[in-house]
Order: sequence, then structure tokens, then C-alpha cells
Amino acid sequence: MGGFHMKKALLINGSPHREGCTFTALAELQKALDGAGVAGDLLWLGTKPMQDCTSCGRCEATGLCVFGDQVNEVLDQLDDYGAIVAGSPVYYSGATGRLCSFLDRLFYAGGDRMAGKLGAAVVSCRRGGSTASFERLNQYFLISNMFVVGSQYWNQVHGFTPDDVRQDAEGLQTMRTLGVNMAWMLRSIEAGQKAGIPAPAYEEHVWTHFIG
Repeated sequence: MGGFHMKKALLINGSPHREGCTFTALAELQKALDGAGVAGDLLWLGTKPMQDCTSCGRCEATGLCVFGDQVNEVLDQLDDYGAIVAGSPVYYSGATGRLCSFLDRLFYAGGDRMAGKLGAAVVSCRRGGSTASFERLNQYFLISNMFVVGSQYWNQVHGFTPDDVRQDAEGLQTMRTLGVNMAWMLRSIEAGQKAGIPAPAYEEHVWTHFIG
């Protein structure tokens, strides 16, 4: 095996409802991953207040967030994950504040450790606002040298209740297709590593500040 092992997928449920509509979508995705031989860990962020990033800079020295909560738990296991899925219900055409605060700190503290991983956003809405939320969540991946996984449609489900979502045949199929694509990409990356294909080599980051 050459020391290589299949990376897992982290599925983050940013809804205050543990087994609501967002969970229903992520569970369908998880089943597709499982069927393709990829383990998926489902993380629910709960209902307690989520500390936002205070830009203290401590994580630059330690690699961990100064606030010891679920962010650090994920950072401790980050090398085990080859894919990160951010799931959220739609709040006023955006993701939940809890999820965004979590991701702000995770990605700020995680830094370059995100590079090369796969990313996908999953959103749940009653009727509208899904694509705006979808775009908001994808920005975390697109700025971090991650590879965004697509599906047959934008990764969204519709419904006011989990039972509604279970009737959204196209939405659930979109989740399954996302899982199939994600598993294939993880396996392709693993195969490339075994074949000796190196990860991308990046230039030293250039920071341009528009002042004056």
C-alpha cells in the first residue's frame, strides 16, 4: 500500500436541527459515499452559541484556534480528511451564522493544510435563496487551493420538513451523484499518490494591499 490510505470525508451539519432537512440531505450523501467505500464522518455543530473569529492571530503560531471547541477537534483530525462538506439551511439567502463562524475559524487556523482537499457545499431551503447560500459556502474552498466537487445540479434540496426533502427525488439524486463524484475523485487522488504524482508546488504567496 506504500503507506497510503483512503481519506475520509467530513460532513458538517450547520443546522440547529440535528436531524432536520440539512441532515436528510447529508445522510443521503453519506450513504452514497459509504456505498463507494469512502467513510464519511457527520459533525453536527449543535445549538450552543458559536464563537466567531476575533482575528487575534494566535493560530498562526499554534495551528489551533484560541477557542477550544469543535474547531480544534476538527483541526486535530484534519489530515485524516480528504474532503470537507459544508451543509446548511438557508437563512435570508445565506448560510447559518453558526456555520460561517465555525468555518471562518477552521479555515483561518487550518491555513495551507486545506490545500489539495475536496470541498462541497450542500444547502437546504423551503423555496428560494439556495444558490446565494451555495456560493457563499464555496468561497471557503475556492480561496484555499481546494477542488470543488460538482454534481448533476447545484447541491440543494427543497422542503420545509425532512419528510418533504425525502420526496425531493431530484435533490436526493443530486446528493447521491455528489457522493459518487467525490468518492471517484478521492480514489483518483489516492491512485495518483501511489503512482508518484506529486501534489502541486506553489509559489510563495504574494500579498498585495491596495493602499495609497
